[in-house]
Amino acid sequence: MSINLPELQTLTFEEAEPGVGVLRINRPDRMNAQTVAMFHDYLAAGRALRDSGLRALILTGAGERAFCAGFDLDEIQVITEMGVREFLRFQETATGGIQSIRHLPFPVIAAVHGAATGGGMALALAADIRLAAPTLKMSAAFVKVGLSVGELGTSYNLSRLVGPARAAEIAYTARIVGAEEALRIGLVNQVVPADRLLDEALAMARVIAQNSPGGVRMSKRAIQRNTEIGSYEAALELENRGQALLTRTEDMPEALAAFKAKRPPQFSGR
Repeated sequence: MSINLPELQTLTFEEAEPGVGVLRINRPDRMNAQTVAMFHDYLAAGRALRDSGLRALILTGAGERAFCAGFDLDEIQVITEMGVREFLRFQETATGGIQSIRHLPFPVIAAVHGAATGGGMALALAADIRLAAPTLKMSAAFVKVGLSVGELGTSYNLSRLVGPARAAEIAYTARIVGAEEALRIGLVNQVVPADRLLDEALAMARVIAQNSPGGVRMSKRAIQRNTEIGSYEAALELENRGQALLTRTEDMPEALAAFKAKRPPQFSGR
């Protein structure tokens, strides 16, 4: 598989193995802190990867200190000097970048270590699955710089993962949530040794990639969309339509034939 991404200033991409990509935030000297350019890179990477044929993507940070330490305070002056309309355009670019990662049609696994604060927390929450190292320090630090948790989708994703009351406490105090607490309250799926973090993420991606591409993609679509609608009937309608479409693919009869023959299925994605 050949995947061509545009030139990125703050991110790197590699295909770790067939169908599994690794997108790495690459500013280790600044604890992978976000910049205006990084939000443009998120958007460009998301657009390029959307139709790449990947089966799963691992999102992580370079170096050992941080996943992403939020917005780089060396660039904060740029934001404070913007007019209201200019700032709104920046916000739309920033949120669009996070959204392009969240809405990739295949699963995104965040391998999170060290600081994941502010916008870094928002990025981690935009993934489908989060694996954390024991060094994790997660914080919705927005109120510490005069902003709110209504930033980059954090208020939406955080409240749905841990509930509104716990989300409120984390948001209003801006305290640090460590790895064990994050696991206990549902912010992360697993805590694994730091030196095994990427290996465990790859192992999970490999398991995902063995399943029907259409089935996994439609499952992600159903899970994401059904957190965004308030009706059980609407959820059933979405599920019914997705299942009906999947019965028209080549992979479903192949899966049934493989089950009967007691052999692994050979999924084509068609």
